[in-house]
Amino acid sequence: PPARRRGPTAAAALADFQGLEALFTPPKNYVVPHTDQALTLDGNLTESDWQRAPWTTDFVDIEGAAKPLPAFRTRTKMLWNDSTLFVAATLQEPQVWATQTHHDDIIYKDNDFEIFLSPTNNTNQYFEVEVNALNKTFELFLPKPYRNGGDALVSWDAAGLRSGVQIAGTLNHPQDQDQGWTVELAIPLRALYIGYDWHPPTEGALWRINFSRVEWDTDAAGNQNPKRKNAAGKDLPEHNWVWSPQGLVNMHYPERWGYLQFTRQASAAFTLPYAEQQRRYLWLVYYRQQAYRQQHGRYAATLAELKIGPRPSIDGQANQLQLAATARQFSATVAAPGAPGAPALRINDEGLIETLKVVSRPTEEIKN
Repeated sequence: PPARRRGPTAAAALADFQGLEALFTPPKNYVVPHTDQALTLDGNLTESDWQRAPWTTDFVDIEGAAKPLPAFRTRTKMLWNDSTLFVAATLQEPQVWATQTHHDDIIYKDNDFEIFLSPTNNTNQYFEVEVNALNKTFELFLPKPYRNGGDALVSWDAAGLRSGVQIAGTLNHPQDQDQGWTVELAIPLRALYIGYDWHPPTEGALWRINFSRVEWDTDAAGNQNPKRKNAAGKDLPEHNWVWSPQGLVNMHYPERWGYLQFTRQASAAFTLPYAEQQRRYLWLVYYRQQAYRQQHGRYAATLAELKIGPRPSIDGQANQLQLAATARQFSATVAAPGAPGAPALRINDEGLIETLKVVSRPTEEIKN
């Protein structure tokens, strides 16, 4: 019989991701408890179910461990019932200020708190909600990320959204020192299903979610908090502090968001589906293809051109990676033929992830 083919070594697997390590750090996760309690949306978080909901880890710089830790602490916690996702956040802030006074103003011109949500986990059809210390909100829907030609639907509103803000200090009063502010939001789950049959999340359902805090450098001048400027007179760049590091200064990489797992159990541990580990190789192909096209003016035709092996070992299971490409389009598929009942996954040049039919028998030899 022919000799058994060996899988790639651990060193070879690491080499596949060389230069892209920041985009493959493990996303954080949160198992959100179910609640039947009536919550008052006032930013006080005094209800007993809020007390038992765990806090996330503190926010870090959007680029991750390579950057200094934020100057001020931020953390969130969540609850859910069959109709609503509840999100609370506390933001340490010595100067609480806000200037955007209307719904759908550009809220991130102020210091703000932002939520990014993807119920489908396919990197398309996702949502963003922003809120400032005046409790003014800005909501938008993205059919696909900006990098893939997506255009924000600013006219979309999360129907039934409720929010409350509690300030520990005084708003827009630079003469004193504040402690910070707390925001509490109730997001109707039905509002997050555009074009889909709505139903409450099932036990263990997995969404993608991340949170961002925009923080501007300001001074206390009279009765205002003007933004600091550079030598050219332009505002200094804002700080971007997040729960789960993105690995780059861009929140619109949904594949980098954290995991939100729903449960009705009193206690449940987070479980990462095997498919999420497979997706890493699809994103590796995607990132390598984008870099290849930028350099060569076309997509690579083979995995070899991208320096990616076709048979990755994922959690000890042999997988097969395939690429189909023209100069302007591509798709990549990953499957574990030796795992009965395992689905195949596919990514295309717009970053759309799809689940294909279940793999029931080994596929033919891969040529590229």
